[in-house]
Amino acid sequence: MRDVPRTVWLLAAGQFFNMVVAFTFVYFFVYLTDERGLPVAQAGLISGIGGVGMVAGNFTGGWFGDRSGHRRVLLVGSLIGGAGVLALPFLSAALLYVVPPLSQYAGGCVRAATGALVAVTVPEGARRQGFAVTRFAGNAGFTVGPPLGALLIAHTSYTWLFVVDGIGTLVFAAYAARILPAHGAARYGPDRAKAEDGPRPGVFAALRERPTVLVLLVAILLTDLVYRQQYSTLPVDLDRHGLGTGVYGWLLAINGGVILLLELPATLALRDRAPLRIIGSGLLLVGAGCAVLALGTGLGTAVAMMLLLTAGEILYKTPATAYVADHAPAHVQGRFQSLYSGVSVSGVVLSAPLGGALYSAAPGLLWPVCAAVAGAAGCLVLVAGRGRVRQPSTAVAAGGPADGPDLETGSPARRTSG
Repeated sequence: MRDVPRTVWLLAAGQFFNMVVAFTFVYFFVYLTDERGLPVAQAGLISGIGGVGMVAGNFTGGWFGDRSGHRRVLLVGSLIGGAGVLALPFLSAALLYVVPPLSQYAGGCVRAATGALVAVTVPEGARRQGFAVTRFAGNAGFTVGPPLGALLIAHTSYTWLFVVDGIGTLVFAAYAARILPAHGAARYGPDRAKAEDGPRPGVFAALRERPTVLVLLVAILLTDLVYRQQYSTLPVDLDRHGLGTGVYGWLLAINGGVILLLELPATLALRDRAPLRIIGSGLLLVGAGCAVLALGTGLGTAVAMMLLLTAGEILYKTPATAYVADHAPAHVQGRFQSLYSGVSVSGVVLSAPLGGALYSAAPGLLWPVCAAVAGAAGCLVLVAGRGRVRQPSTAVAAGGPADGPDLETGSPARRTSG
């Protein structure tokens, strides 16, 4: 962990605080139906538009960062997001279709900017540790936050919930402005790109030169559709088989607890292992979890499913983020991170309607199909990692190896840093 710069540790500490006060995402739907008295269909539409905004922010935040600086995107996004949450209790019903999606869009941009900042701050060879630190901080904060939000609702009101969330986000923006280097916009943005020699291909041309990154993005997209079934069809299936909300809550607690206990140690233990092999194995474990549940939905199979799903998440999420960062040219680092961030949350919008439609038509097919999709994604990544592919010449400017990495081992023939 010595290779993780101090700035990343400080950013992770701020992210922990920001996630502790991030109540709105958890209680927004309940607020709309309870406090505002909106019909479930209308509340679902508003929430769905907000989810689209969040995914769009993940896809585009890196584009802004590559041009204007990732530090600036993080700060502006936090200010817009915090102001939007603060205003939420005072909005008319019509503005609920506009302001929350804008706030969530800003939050998505912040997530992409955070990933890009870690990617350009941490040297190659230590990025898995860097991303693991920020993921740990975010997960720890989100573990603490929802119970505190419930207490706040019980003892005050939804208005205070959003006030605390909004002010907390603004405090995070002020903290980030202080701890992130003031020259970050120039260092991480266009000035650094101008300093590179030779032609600078666009993001899609750079992706075509890196087919394993493309394969990985497709695999993550498919897996996220499966992974996020735990937030939509899983509780419905549990209830159908006589396992109530309490069981579902404990399953989520198992997921969060195991991640907090094991993700950092696992990342350190596997930091020198082949990244695509680790990622592919993690995706296969996600598929195995669904396959277990396909045998029958009961308490034992549900716990086994969650343990396998969590183990898969620990193996694939951090190494996949680092792999995309390690293979991105410097001038499109933010855009590569945006692509990864976008596909890694695509299930927020797509998983519930697709999984719900399949479950409504044929409940017995849901988990076998999920197992097949995640298993196919894992096999794609494992096959992609079996060959040696020469790294494009633009990787030299990105701080990558001049001779090209061995995509099976993840070890470059000659490292320039890290």
